[in-house]
Amino acid sequence: MEHGPGAYGLPGRHGSFWMETTAAETPHPPLPGNLETDVAVVGGGITGITTAVLLKRAGYAVTLLEGNRICQGVTGHTTAKVTALHRLIYKELIDRFGGRPAQQYAEANQAAIETVASLVREYGIACDFARKPACTYAETEEAREKVADEADAARSLGLPAAFTEDIPLSARSYGAVVFENQAQFHPVNYLLHLASLIPGDGSRIYENTRALEVQDGGGRCTVRTASGTVTADTVVLATHYPFYDAPGFYFARMEPSRSYALGVRLDEPFPEGMFINADGPAHSWRSQPAGDGGELVIVGGMEHRTGEDVDTRRHYRDLEAYARSVYPLRSVDYRWSAQDYITVDGVPYIGPLAAGHENVYIATGFRKWGMTNGTAAATIITDMIRGRENPHAEVYAPDRFKPAASARRFLAHNIEVAEKYIGGAISRPAGDLRDVAPGEGRVLMIEGKKAGVFRDEKGRVHAVNPTCTHLGCVAAWNSAEETWDCPCHGSRFDADGKVIHGPAVKDLKPRGG
Repeated sequence: MEHGPGAYGLPGRHGSFWMETTAAETPHPPLPGNLETDVAVVGGGITGITTAVLLKRAGYAVTLLEGNRICQGVTGHTTAKVTALHRLIYKELIDRFGGRPAQQYAEANQAAIETVASLVREYGIACDFARKPACTYAETEEAREKVADEADAARSLGLPAAFTEDIPLSARSYGAVVFENQAQFHPVNYLLHLASLIPGDGSRIYENTRALEVQDGGGRCTVRTASGTVTADTVVLATHYPFYDAPGFYFARMEPSRSYALGVRLDEPFPEGMFINADGPAHSWRSQPAGDGGELVIVGGMEHRTGEDVDTRRHYRDLEAYARSVYPLRSVDYRWSAQDYITVDGVPYIGPLAAGHENVYIATGFRKWGMTNGTAAATIITDMIRGRENPHAEVYAPDRFKPAASARRFLAHNIEVAEKYIGGAISRPAGDLRDVAPGEGRVLMIEGKKAGVFRDEKGRVHAVNPTCTHLGCVAAWNSAEETWDCPCHGSRFDADGKVIHGPAVKDLKPRGG
C-alpha cells in the first residue's frame, strides 16, 4: 500500500529511491519443480547475489532462490554506504575481543570496499560508484572523547583514520573521525547487473520461491519450497535472518531493529562525504545523483526495535524535523524504512550454521552495515566452500559466543522477548472494531479471540490472527508501513497476513483461522 505526499501527514512518496529509480522488473521465473545443484543460495540481496557470482566464477553450479523479487528486501532499503567506518565500533571490538579479532573485522570491511570496486570496474557496472570520505562526528562535548578514542583505535588497526576538529556538514559537531577513500553507490543497479551474470552454465535464479525448510542429514542438503525442492551439496542462508534456526538458536542471540530514511532536496550543494553521528539516536547523511542532473540527499536514523507498540509514523515526522533543523529543505521526495539485526556482541555471524551442520552456512546480524559486511560474508563463505582459509573468518564465527562479552545483553534481550511473548499471549487488548479508524490497525479481542484488525482508507476491514507463525509472539501494527511486525524476531506481514520478511515462512491465518 503506497501512499503519496501528504498521506497521514507524512513527508514524501512512500518508496525506496533505489527501487523507484530502477527501470525493469526482474525476469526470473519461480522454481518449476525439483532439481539438483552444487550450491543452493537462499536470499536475493547483496550477500546472496555476491556469493552466487563468486561461486559461479569459481566453477560451481549455483541455484539462487528468492521468496519475492531480488534486490527488493533489506538491500533495496539501505542507505548504501560502502564503508569500514561503522559509527563507533573499533574501540569496542578491541575492548571486547582483543586486537586480533578487531583487526580481522577492520580488514574484512576494508577488503569488501575493494571487492565492490573491483566488480564495478571489471563488469563496467553503471551504479554511481564513487569514492567518498566517511565521517563519524560528535554532536556533544561528551561524545568528543569517544570519537577521538575511535580514531586512535582505528589507526592502530591500520585503517585510514584521522581525527578532525571540523566537518563540512552543517550539523553541530565537536570533532570527528574520518576514513578516507570509502565509497557509495546505487545498490540495486549494482546488484541487478551482478545478478545478470548468474544464469547460464548450470546456474540459475528463481524468484517468488520462498524456501520453507532445509533438510540437512549430514550429506547432501535439500531446500524445500512450495513448488519443488533443490538438492545441493551446500546451502547458503543469505536471508538476512536464518529461517532454518533450530540447531543454532539464533533467535535468542539477535534483536531486530528498524530505521528510517528520507530522500530530500536541499537549497544548497551537499558537502563531500558520508556522515553519521557518534552517540544517541542515529543521524545519517549522504548524497546521491538523482538522475535528472540534480542531487538527492538521503537522511537516515530514528531506529527502534521492530514491533514496538508505538505510532511508527512519528519517526518519519521526527526525521523530517531533524533534517530541517540542519538544512533548509526544498522538498522531501521519498521516504522508506529498513530492518536489520544486531547480535548480542555487535559482530555478524558468518560461517557454518552449527556443529553437525557444516554444509549449511549463514550470514546475519550486520548491525546496519550490510554493504561491506554482506560483501565480506560472500567472500568468507565462498572461501569456506572452496576449502580455502580466509584470514577474516574467525571474528565472525557463529559459534564464538563469549559470555564475558555478551552475557548481559544476551540475558536482557531474552527477558525482553519473553515479556513480549507472555504479554502478547495473555493480555486482553482493549477497544472495539468500531473504534478502528481508516488507516489504523489494532489488536482486539473479538468473540474471545485475538484479532489483528486494519481498516484501510476506503473503510474496508482486514482481519488476521496476529500470532506470528515463527515462534508464536503477537505481532504489532506498524502504522507507517501498514504491516504487522513481530516484536520478538522481526517477521513482517502485510495487512492481509502475507509474509514479507522472515524468519516466518508461513502467512498469518485469517481471523478465525
